[in-house]
Amino acid sequence: MNFFLISITVSCVIGISLGQILFKRAAHAIADASNWQHWVFNGWLIGALALYGVTTLVWVWILRNAPLHLAYPFMGLAFLIVPCLGWLILDEPIRWTTLAGGALILAGIALTTQAP
Repeated sequence: MNFFLISITVSCVIGISLGQILFKRAAHAIADASNWQHWVFNGWLIGALALYGVTTLVWVWILRNAPLHLAYPFMGLAFLIVPCLGWLILDEPIRWTTLAGGALILAGIALTTQAP
């Protein structure tokens, strides 16, 4: 994978990760889960779905231009990015084990994307 394709792939993963933060915000914004209007008119949920829609289209483009065995490991970055964004944006706690696991995921991505 060239630098441009890697950049687009990482951007896609960041978009998906931001979508998770928006989904969390949407969940907190739903005052009455039995009321369909609280779901349909939830701006956070609409934003999350739109972001997921765009990132899905970008992901399909990535898969058209990169082998799956190289592109897919990048999705593992979300396991590190989402908790970090949760900590930064939502003030959720983050544990050292999450960071250590994220470091292992980064090492795995680096390993799987190396040329043979």
